[in-house]
Amino acid sequence: MSRIVNDRLNTEKTCSREHGVLIASWVLRAIALCCVLASFASSAQSADLRQVATELAAKYTADLEALAAWCDEQGLSAQAAATRARAKPTDPNVIRVLALPVRKGEASALPTGASKDVAEWHGRLWRLRQEHAKTCFELARKAIHAGQASLAFDLVHVAIAEDPDHEAARRLWGYQDFRGEWHTPYEIAKLRTGHVWDDRFGWIRKAELPRYEKGERLYRGRWISAEEDARLHRNIRNGWDIETEHYLIRTSHSIEAGVRLGKKLEELYGAWRQLFVRYYATQQQVESMFNRRAQRVRLPRHHVVYFRDRQQYNRDLGDAMPNIEKSVGVYIGNMRRAYFFGGRDYDERTLLHEATHQLFHESRPVARGVGESANCWIIEGIAVFMESLRKEGDYYVLGGFDDSRMKAARYRLLVSKFYVPFEELTRYGLPQLQNDPKVATLYSQIAGWTQFLIYYDQGRYRDALVSYLMAVYNGSQDPTLLSRLTGTSYDELDRQYREYMTKRKP
Repeated sequence: MSRIVNDRLNTEKTCSREHGVLIASWVLRAIALCCVLASFASSAQSADLRQVATELAAKYTADLEALAAWCDEQGLSAQAAATRARAKPTDPNVIRVLALPVRKGEASALPTGASKDVAEWHGRLWRLRQEHAKTCFELARKAIHAGQASLAFDLVHVAIAEDPDHEAARRLWGYQDFRGEWHTPYEIAKLRTGHVWDDRFGWIRKAELPRYEKGERLYRGRWISAEEDARLHRNIRNGWDIETEHYLIRTSHSIEAGVRLGKKLEELYGAWRQLFVRYYATQQQVESMFNRRAQRVRLPRHHVVYFRDRQQYNRDLGDAMPNIEKSVGVYIGNMRRAYFFGGRDYDERTLLHEATHQLFHESRPVARGVGESANCWIIEGIAVFMESLRKEGDYYVLGGFDDSRMKAARYRLLVSKFYVPFEELTRYGLPQLQNDPKVATLYSQIAGWTQFLIYYDQGRYRDALVSYLMAVYNGSQDPTLLSRLTGTSYDELDRQYREYMTKRKP
């Protein structure tokens, strides 16, 4: 969908890229926990659940500080620092998704050679983490039944970050305990047939891995050299086929490059499916995900073609797609294929952008002519937002004011004084947007709008945004739709957007 504007976007410079009292009795702590849980029902009816979540976070921070103060008294400076680090506030303008450990028990394992005091600290910290995870997940259940999916999954993220072995949270995303490790049914099926995952060769039979590591390749039942294998697969029609859980990739680049691409796409998929679960799943299905007998939401596997370089990309696609040479990657909806290439001109943000279009287009039925007459901005805006996906430590992170798109958005608004109001830009159809002489500048604003709707006021509009995406992909051309779904006038959204964007200096 965004093929035409890719070249223009890539040429735009984005303006740079005692202790308190630690309760001696854990019985008292358990009583306090039960009181908090018991208050949820009345709190959910009389107060916003987000406020309840804020209060839970504040209580957890206080508990951690009390434990850190105890560490200070025992002379455990490193443990005190580690405890306080867990209480450090996170950026409210990013979403952080834990890269889940595979082996069970990693988070709760006692450090080797730990002293008696360190063991005491570790046990107390782990109990705090488990309690907080349990409480957050119970609140998440209530949020789901209250129709607040975004809050529910924010809480699930907290729960699983505090306790990566939280069974209900793991089960929610389809993980099962298999031989002391967490795996999906797809992975378990592979493991049971003698396959292992290798970051160079993907899913491969364990017995064949040593020969691959020596430079041999299995081709049509016989072993050949890696060089001969590469020669036989240089043409995309005879390319390697790389399979991951949610993607089938045909590539003429190399096995290793295809596997790296598959890993990147799976990272995107993992973040996308958690953030936009109500886009592809019904309310009933989402509620079922929180039950022991969860209903699996089956989604299609996505097809990607990955050429060796730009030259091959242009040559093989040129006849069917005029002006393909102006793009650096494209998703074609009616072909249900995404096309990319490796080499010098490879662009990861374009990969994330176009693959996001593919996820929204293929995960549920969509109407013809989506965004042709109005509301097209959100189709591009959500893809631009997903470009910000990156790995930071143990987390995959989305959004943030430091992303290059957001820097550009704030510069355009606050320095260049460029702004098209909600009332006007929601009326743009795709042809009008793509043919606008300031299309690249409009994309900067679209990036800002999307992040604003996701993060403003603790995510007040996030569920409305997902409902908006559903309606637009269902074919709605009503330019007043976003205002009605948010319950906010466009003039007020304009004011709130400016307030949000002026939190930091450009």
